[in-house]
Amino acid sequence: MQAGVFLKGDEMKIQAAVLVEPKQPFAIETVDLEGPRAGEVLVKLSAAGVCHSDWHLATGATRHPLPVVPGHEGAGVIADTGPGVAHLKPGMHVALSWAPSCGRCFYCLHDRPSLCGAYTAPVWAGTLLDGTPRLSWRGAPLYHFCALACFAEYAVVPQECCVPMPHEVPLEIAALIGCAVTTGVGAVLHSARVPAGASVAVFGAGGVGLSALVGAQLVGATPIIAVDRMEEKLALAKNFGASDTVVAGPHAAEEIQKLTQGRGADFVIEAIGSPAVQEQCLHAARPGGTVVLAGLAPMGSGTNFPGALITRQEKIVMGCYYGSAHPPRDFPALAGFYRSGQLPLEKLVSSRWKLDQINEAYKEMLEGSGARGVVIFE
Repeated sequence: MQAGVFLKGDEMKIQAAVLVEPKQPFAIETVDLEGPRAGEVLVKLSAAGVCHSDWHLATGATRHPLPVVPGHEGAGVIADTGPGVAHLKPGMHVALSWAPSCGRCFYCLHDRPSLCGAYTAPVWAGTLLDGTPRLSWRGAPLYHFCALACFAEYAVVPQECCVPMPHEVPLEIAALIGCAVTTGVGAVLHSARVPAGASVAVFGAGGVGLSALVGAQLVGATPIIAVDRMEEKLALAKNFGASDTVVAGPHAAEEIQKLTQGRGADFVIEAIGSPAVQEQCLHAARPGGTVVLAGLAPMGSGTNFPGALITRQEKIVMGCYYGSAHPPRDFPALAGFYRSGQLPLEKLVSSRWKLDQINEAYKEMLEGSGARGVVIFE
C-alpha cells in the first residue's frame, strides 16, 4: 500500500463520511481501512458525485446495515492491488461501477450484466464480495455502500468494479460516468433504444435526467422535452439538449401532448424515482409509446398504473437499472463521446466540494440548484 498512516501491516487510517443512523448528518470520521485481499483493488479517490441514492440512506428510504460509508459514484487512481488482479495496475485511472457482475451467469451471457444477481447479497449486506468489510470504526465493522464507499480518501473495492479510463478524461467526469451519465444516457441508448427522430420527454433535470437529455440529443431525437418543477433547472436543461421545457405539475402531460401533435411523447423517461411522477409519465406517453423508469423509487413504494389504459393504448412500461449498462463496454464508449465533443459532460459539474463539506453539498442538492455537485479529494 502507498500513502496513508499505517496502524499495522495492512491497515491505514483514512478520513471518511460516515452515516451512523438515518435522519442524522454525515459525520467526517477517522476510520480504519484494511488493504486489498485477493481480487480487490485499493483506489485513491479523486472525485465522488453527490447523488440522491446516497441521500436515500440518510432518509431511511433505502434500508442498509449501519454505520456505513456512502458514496457510489466515484473515480480515482489505483494505488495497490491484491493477489490475483492481473489487468489493473497502480497508476491507472478508473471509474467505479456500483453493479459488479460475474460474467458467467444467464444475464451476463445474454448481455444484461446490470441484472446479474451473483453479487447482490454481499453488496446489499454492506460488504465486499467475500461477505466481509474492509472498513472498521471504533473497533467495530463499518459497512460499504454498493461495495464502493466513495465518500472516503481511499476505498478497497472488488476488481469487477474498476473500469480503466483514458487519462485525458478528467476524473470528476469519470466519476459521473460511473453512475448518473451511464444511467441517463443508457436509458436512451440501451434500455429504450430511442431511434433518430423520436420524441422524448424527460421528467426530472437532475444528474440522471440531464444525462438522458444529452443522450436523446446524441441519437437525434426531436423534440426533446424537459420537465421539472424549478425554472432554474429548466433553463439548465436547454444547455443539455432540451428543445422545449415544461413546468412540472398536474398539466404537464397536456403540455407534452401540445408539443407532440396532440399524441404524447414516443418515449417518456422518469428520472426522479417518485411513484406519483411515474404515474404522470404514463399519461405523457402517446398510445403505443414507452415509459422508461430510470429513477430509483423508495424501497417498498408502489405505483398505480391503470391496466385497462395500458392494454387499450398498448403503452409499454419498462424498468431501467443502471441504464441497462455493461460498464466495461459503456464507460469507455461514453468517455469517447465526451472526448469527441458529442457529450458535453463538463457542463454537469456545477459545484465542487471538499469531503468535510459533504452536508453542505447535500443541502445544495436538496434545494435543487445546479446540475451535479462533486466532492473533490486532494
